[in-house]
Amino acid sequence: MSDVLSRRDLIKQGGLIAVGLTAPRWLSTIAEADLLRQGKGSKATGDTILVVCQLSGGNDALNTVVPYADSLYYQNRPTLGLKDTDVLKLNETTALHPSLKGVHDMYKQGKVAIVQNVGYPKPNRSHFKSMDIWQSASPDDKQKYGWIGRHFDQKLKTGPMNPVVALGLSTEKPIALMGDKASIPCFASLADVQNMIGDADSEKMLREIQGNDVMGDSPLRTVQEANKTALDAMSVLTKQLKTFAPKQTYGDDAFGKGFKQIAHLIGASPATRVVYFSAGGFDTHARQTDTHANLLQRFSEAVTAFQAEMEALGKADKVVVLVFSEFGRRVRENASVGTDHGAAGSMFLIGKKVKGGLYGGTPDLANLADGDLKFKIDFREVYSATLDHWMGGDSEIVLGQKFNPLGIYA
Repeated sequence: MSDVLSRRDLIKQGGLIAVGLTAPRWLSTIAEADLLRQGKGSKATGDTILVVCQLSGGNDALNTVVPYADSLYYQNRPTLGLKDTDVLKLNETTALHPSLKGVHDMYKQGKVAIVQNVGYPKPNRSHFKSMDIWQSASPDDKQKYGWIGRHFDQKLKTGPMNPVVALGLSTEKPIALMGDKASIPCFASLADVQNMIGDADSEKMLREIQGNDVMGDSPLRTVQEANKTALDAMSVLTKQLKTFAPKQTYGDDAFGKGFKQIAHLIGASPATRVVYFSAGGFDTHARQTDTHANLLQRFSEAVTAFQAEMEALGKADKVVVLVFSEFGRRVRENASVGTDHGAAGSMFLIGKKVKGGLYGGTPDLANLADGDLKFKIDFREVYSATLDHWMGGDSEIVLGQKFNPLGIYA
């Protein structure tokens, strides 16, 4: 059940929302975070920030990270194949799409790790199932909830969870953020947060509605806890968001708006440790050339502006962006000058604290599985590294088994 809080949800589920009359349990953690931001108190620990950027629809990995020196690439893509004179070269065999200029510049600075041939056993070409697998980190359906939600379930065992420690920018809550006990709020936009609290009628309704706590484990209690967490988060954010405004220039598109809001959150909310958002349009079955180029350009411009924002804020050593898509696309172009659902793809990790470079080897176009790239790197090796070496978690508990963390963090 979604934790997204909207005006419609408030009206529909109003009786379930409880507004506390005493100081909430998370108040002390807010104060502590403010002290750390001001340089007071003990040295901060566990203060790294993960931004997860989901490319929804199945990004074409081969035209994102291009094996331009492989003749099989051009044989399979006589129309869609990118000319070796146009691509942004990384080495003598591999290049980036020409729309990724900002990412290419950051790669040359050692701030981008690119993982190729990423996937999982027995790949699924369904958008919904494959996305569920990536977000739950459980190809065999053995793990309940999402990988980030399970991480915060573990964190809850050491104490209460700050309502803004993890946030989603989404109209629907992704499985990745769902936990057993951890309740992570999602909002369609930061404007919605500010408008809700700033609206006189909404504030009056929030003050007047008092819900009786539902006992035990039930869907009703889940909704109640979700609404309480969302209200707590709104209460914190509506005050903190006024303390910072992004300075970089961002585009008026999904990527630009998304990264601008994430920059706003990180600049204003010192307790936030995870932000999750997605942008779609990558299901390029037909007329792929222009669509894909535009999507990659918008992504590159937005993440480049975001990185510049983090460096200006003095946060660049604390922030990493993890970029993934539910699958890559087939090696051979189709009759509609597009590409169909495939298997293995690529991931990007961007930030000053990643070990920049190429990981996972070059795609083997001569050794395919039913027309798809075979995976060499299990995506959970990336999650394992992120959980253990960036988020301060325990990947073996969260993922349900041990994976060798990929050496992508400095």
